[in-house]
Amino acid sequence: MGVPAFFRWLSRKYPSIVVHCVEEKGKECNGVRIPVDTTKPNPNEVEFDNLYLDMNGIIHPCTHPEDKPAPKNEDEMMVAIFEYIDRLFNIVRPRRVLYMAIDGVAPRAKMNQQRSRRFRASKEGMELVEEKHRIREEIIQRGGYLPPEEIKERFDSNCITPGTEFMDNLAHCLRYYVADRLSNDPGWRNVTVFLSDASVPGEGEHKIMDFIRRQRAQPNHDPNTHHCLCGADADLIMLGLATHEPNFTIIREEFKPNKPRPCALCGQMGHEIKDCQGAAREKQGQHDEFADTMPVAEQEFIFIRLSVLREYLSRELTMASLPFPFDFERSVDDWVFMCFFVGNDFLPHLPSLEIREGAIDRLVNIYKDVVHKTGGYLTQNGYVNLERVEMIMQAVGVAEDNIFRKRKEDDVRFPCFPSGVGPAYLTTGQFAPQALGRRDQPEPVQNARHQAYNMRMQSSEQHNKVPQLINKLTVGVKRKAEDSDSEPEPEDNVRLWEEGWKQRYYKTKFDVDVTDDDFRQKVVQSYVEGLCWVLRYYYQGCASWKWYFPFHYAPFASDFKDIKGMFTEFEKGTKPFKPLEQLMGVFPAASGNFLPQTWRNLMSSPDSPIIDFYPDDFAIDLNGKKYAWQGVALLPFVDERRLRAALADVYPDLTPEEVKRNSLGSDMLFLGKSHPLFDFIRELYRTESHEGTEIPAELCHGIQGTLNLDDDPILPDKFSFSKKCELMEVFLYLIGNDFLLLCRVKFKDPMYADGFVFKAVLLPGAKIPNKVLKPGDWEKGNREPWRPQLGFNRDRQQVHLDQSGFRPSLIMI
Repeated sequence: MGVPAFFRWLSRKYPSIVVHCVEEKGKECNGVRIPVDTTKPNPNEVEFDNLYLDMNGIIHPCTHPEDKPAPKNEDEMMVAIFEYIDRLFNIVRPRRVLYMAIDGVAPRAKMNQQRSRRFRASKEGMELVEEKHRIREEIIQRGGYLPPEEIKERFDSNCITPGTEFMDNLAHCLRYYVADRLSNDPGWRNVTVFLSDASVPGEGEHKIMDFIRRQRAQPNHDPNTHHCLCGADADLIMLGLATHEPNFTIIREEFKPNKPRPCALCGQMGHEIKDCQGAAREKQGQHDEFADTMPVAEQEFIFIRLSVLREYLSRELTMASLPFPFDFERSVDDWVFMCFFVGNDFLPHLPSLEIREGAIDRLVNIYKDVVHKTGGYLTQNGYVNLERVEMIMQAVGVAEDNIFRKRKEDDVRFPCFPSGVGPAYLTTGQFAPQALGRRDQPEPVQNARHQAYNMRMQSSEQHNKVPQLINKLTVGVKRKAEDSDSEPEPEDNVRLWEEGWKQRYYKTKFDVDVTDDDFRQKVVQSYVEGLCWVLRYYYQGCASWKWYFPFHYAPFASDFKDIKGMFTEFEKGTKPFKPLEQLMGVFPAASGNFLPQTWRNLMSSPDSPIIDFYPDDFAIDLNGKKYAWQGVALLPFVDERRLRAALADVYPDLTPEEVKRNSLGSDMLFLGKSHPLFDFIRELYRTESHEGTEIPAELCHGIQGTLNLDDDPILPDKFSFSKKCELMEVFLYLIGNDFLLLCRVKFKDPMYADGFVFKAVLLPGAKIPNKVLKPGDWEKGNREPWRPQLGFNRDRQQVHLDQSGFRPSLIMI
């Protein structure tokens, strides 16, 4: 999820960290598409060694995009995901490692946020359906025109969660995709590919970080390795800094605001569903040939260069006259830790700290004073010095009164700007602010003196208007009804800008009196534990799978008193949920169709012992924000013991396939035939070597680890097909000195149930088997009792052809 507004703040403060990606496009010649040769040098003038893909940032936009028509079925979704990966591979062109990580079962601290997001998504989906139905009826009653309502099942994005059938299908499709690229794409030839699917516990980005940490600890690690991580979450920047790798780059989509979207009712552009009038659709093109098209601009990518960010931070964090030598790497760790206070996926941010209000800069200034006074840093190797953290919090707490009052004043002065600071004047031409990574050149200024004069005059006019604007807003001028574009904001009962704000906050949010010191200390202790947990998670891995912050709201900075002894150590030996157990913990009842029947009954039956975990509706507290997506979903927390006790009765109902989906897996390794490690691994399968074989670092770019044989490997002498087709017969034809392998396949998919499909591949240099079919023998084989079948099995999806003496490449269907 990341930290809201963090990347925007960072890119404005340190603009040189962002550069636009240069992407080479494929060409077409006589109707034939010529793919990009990724073996050539990178056009971005930097060679990357390792590419890491946080796959959930790819899966979501490919399955339910916001700026283009959604895929019609699951097959189109998979193709979109493959094309997205191909495009990233083309831009980055890794030479050593491609690591694809899909979110697996998350720690409890993360599951609470997942639960909130999935309940929100379900609620918003149902509200959208109801709103469309209501507006449709109103328009039709007014005599408006609307196209017939499509009866189409809505794609539930909640299925992108470990344990669902969708994620299991995705893992299988990615296996075939990787095998195909290793066999056919020269750019993949010597790349070591890792796939960590949803069966492997842990969030995708943290599985990637764990891989990097483990490789950094190996004696053969190359310190000059250039890493590139793909993902849109802002916390990836902090994770990248936490690796302390000197060459680390993040690639992400360039954000372009105000993208056009069609109305969900009439499908026309230019208005939202609430403004739909049911007007007849205008003809698009002379013959209406563009009726079903939608203007879509291809998404561009940007690089975030953490090496440049490290230079910025070095200038900002360097402290002179310290009683000890300054350690930049320690100060980077402290900077990452301080960013946790303004927001993360596991803890609510402190009420007085907002990124838009310069909270991080304020913390850095206080931090420098604390380091000078105490003679030490805040963190070390993932552990926190709570005594120094308390000093920072107390310094923030002294200013909380002023922070809340200034926030209110800014909201009154400039209600249109979230930061409370309105721009005096925005110049045009070459001096105008440009979008990040923009390659096109702005128009030159025709008259610089005239432009500067206009800037001064308009700035002066706006300055003179500010007192009038404040007077109008403070006397309570009511907006006209026709000017209102949203419902009135709910009343803020806490009023942090008025005296008694702390009493009202604890009474409203926690339903306790501010004089209840024991309760306040309990909230602070849980938050301190959370800070220690998050830092450990970033630098060492998951310290506890079961810990979570048990409140919806954070304490105040001024409440952090005597925290030095509030945390000792986390419980040892905790284990993650199983995938189906996590589904029960994060899904609303409306998404119960992804669970077994008896399991979903626990979410809806009035007699269920855990029915209180699945409310039909819930409140969203805006908590001082303007939009519902920024608010706090007031959902009950899941009691792990009660959940496991209820599931114990329905576990026997699982089918073998569901039991398999509910099990935990491990990372999969893929290699091409030309990879130096290929023969070593192939020999392990031939000899059926024992489990736990160490990877020879000299054969795999210094990568080390333990290999376990896969139960269902994709080997060169193993002919593999997707789940949606069944191999009927295999024939081998001699063509000159080469062979043509012809496969007769019947699709199981109802869309292809009318007949059979033939797939063929040429096998140059194959060893000649004893029986060879020649042209014309097809009919002979049909008439006579013998038919040379080099692999025939109607029951299994993989067909072995090892008795023929040749090794076909993998064929994907």
